[in-house]
Amino acid sequence: MSNSDRMEAAFALLLAVSILASDGVQGNRLTVLQAPEFVSFQKGEWPIAGEKVPDLVALTMGFSVQEELSWPGLKAGPLFQRPRANVLIVVRGTDNLSLPQNVASYPLENAVPFTLDNVAETVHSLFAEDTPVVLQLAPSEERLYMLGKANAVFEDLPVTLQQIRARLSQEGSVLTSLPLNSLSRNSEADLLFLSEVQVLHDITALLQRHRHLAKDHSPDLYSLELSGLEELSRLYGKDSSQYKDASAILSSVLQKFAEDIYSLYGNSAVVEVVTVKTFEAPLTRKSRSILESKQISNPGSPYNLAYKYNFQYAVIFNIVLWLMIALALAVIVISYNLWNMDPGYDSIIYKMTNQKIRMD
Repeated sequence: MSNSDRMEAAFALLLAVSILASDGVQGNRLTVLQAPEFVSFQKGEWPIAGEKVPDLVALTMGFSVQEELSWPGLKAGPLFQRPRANVLIVVRGTDNLSLPQNVASYPLENAVPFTLDNVAETVHSLFAEDTPVVLQLAPSEERLYMLGKANAVFEDLPVTLQQIRARLSQEGSVLTSLPLNSLSRNSEADLLFLSEVQVLHDITALLQRHRHLAKDHSPDLYSLELSGLEELSRLYGKDSSQYKDASAILSSVLQKFAEDIYSLYGNSAVVEVVTVKTFEAPLTRKSRSILESKQISNPGSPYNLAYKYNFQYAVIFNIVLWLMIALALAVIVISYNLWNMDPGYDSIIYKMTNQKIRMD
């Protein structure tokens, strides 16, 4: 047995032992792999609804949300500190993923599909001049949204399945470093899973080349959706060796990916993983650009929707409020002084008039 074979066997044994020895993420879960100290996640089994995950991401980045999130898993943090990045990874097709090195893990209720489009629009509107990185990627659906500096940094990132599979045959591919075991390079489902692993590897590699992105003042947002395990479970079944090997590989890759992102952003990044066996309802997305201008309100909506919330409302309200208070106080002070003024001594008009009368 060669040295490389021994290393692969040891790696596979280590992954198997970690799965058996550690507590896996059971069922639909939201797991926080990395978070800075000022973002306080509390350990506990408090369930969170799937549609509230975007609000949770917004709160961790220091943004306000339209509806208050009454959930004890996240404590209020410092007002003037926010993480430099938030990375949300959705893994479909698993209800038992081993992620032992985590900050906290919570049950996920009502696992409906969700997007971070609103959070991305908030980042763009508040930090338009700083051009933050906004990347939303789903390799299986060949869906990609990029905004700001992401257009320049990730322009070489393979997006389509054809591009990703071509990347797997190039230098630096994950195929040369991962123990495939029962996974095959000739299977479409296996290549889909490996292509998603390759995308995670390429994202960290590109960020290491462009370290200046993690040092600016604008927060970055990453949203990744992985469905390779779901395809493997449909093809082979969850008791198959292919599915078990892929789960072990993905667990190890996600832990390494979270550590790399956390380190690249100077220990100031939040990395969450959402694991869902299946979504309860299909998600219909309309292709659009998040740079598209929108009206603040939509009074003609046939669905009786609420007005679009403007995040500058609090600023404008405070400016108007304190300006009105200052003007009201000024009027009161001026009126009081005029009421108590002695015309003979305090008014220059009366003094000039009295002197002219005496001279006449």
